[in-house]
Amino acid sequence: MIVDLISDTVTRPTKKMLEVMMHAKVGDDVFKMDPTVNELQEKAAAMFGMEDALFFPSGTMANQTAIKLHTQPGDQLICDKYAHVFNYEGGGAAFNSGVTCKLIDGNRGMFSAEQLKEAVAGRADIHVPYARLVCVENTTNKGGGACWDFTELEKVQKVAKENNLSFHLDGARLFNALVAKKETPQQYGQLFDTISICLSKGLGAPVGSILLGSKAHIAKALRIRKLFGGAMRQVGFLAAAGIYALDNHIERLAEDHRKAKEIGEVLGALSYVTKLETIETNIVIFYVDKQIGAAHFIQKMKDKNILLTPMGEGRIRIVTHLDYTNEMHALLLSELKKF
Repeated sequence: MIVDLISDTVTRPTKKMLEVMMHAKVGDDVFKMDPTVNELQEKAAAMFGMEDALFFPSGTMANQTAIKLHTQPGDQLICDKYAHVFNYEGGGAAFNSGVTCKLIDGNRGMFSAEQLKEAVAGRADIHVPYARLVCVENTTNKGGGACWDFTELEKVQKVAKENNLSFHLDGARLFNALVAKKETPQQYGQLFDTISICLSKGLGAPVGSILLGSKAHIAKALRIRKLFGGAMRQVGFLAAAGIYALDNHIERLAEDHRKAKEIGEVLGALSYVTKLETIETNIVIFYVDKQIGAAHFIQKMKDKNILLTPMGEGRIRIVTHLDYTNEMHALLLSELKKF
């Protein structure tokens, strides 16, 4: 038995999900003729109370499309130093859109409205890039699955609006935040200009992300997606998995959160664990004693068929997910205690 805790992207479609995929009605989505894709897009837009939505093969492409539609070359986007759009999208903001990133030194991937005010100060100076976009990530990946306080997001949005800044949410794991904080998609739909959501992380679909926004934004996004090579044909087979995931796999995220917290309880009692980040959702980040070292620890766990991932700076990440069974959970807790 292999216990793969590298990411919540390692899941396989469930038997029922495969069944709906195989029976999906499909057409050519480039001509907007795939009925299942259209259904998914309409469903997601209605869920968030937003005007329109567009299906993408990846979250990175959805985020990069959002950046491009909100900016012009030479502009600047503002985000936290931990943000996925800065750290893990291959420098796409610079390559695809010709924009630079102004990084805010926040807490676990989250910054305050006051910090945004400071970041925007001096924006009229012709010697500096013109800030045009604010990007927020919820939950924060590098921040250990941390959830933004919604009241603070409202304050951040107010600052963005006052400064004519577009406001994009990288919601790759937004549903984890919604379940953990008992919030609704509509709350976020009212706050952001564009939102990307991922179907292939905690929700367990094999492929796909969605970008949500106004009809004008999505019309522009359609052209950008084509430019990026993201136009697809009979993609309804994948969209069907997304519909199933939205219908059946949201509430169960609470189980992933429970298991993550149980892992945290064990790690917190172990002498070789020197630091454990607060656990709110399905991501656990911890540090081991320097004499052991993260790389050594990860290798030793791999020898026992338990796969973990390094996050740099001595950080080790565990991500619980749909395919992480109770049997795997018991084995992991046992091996952690015995290490």
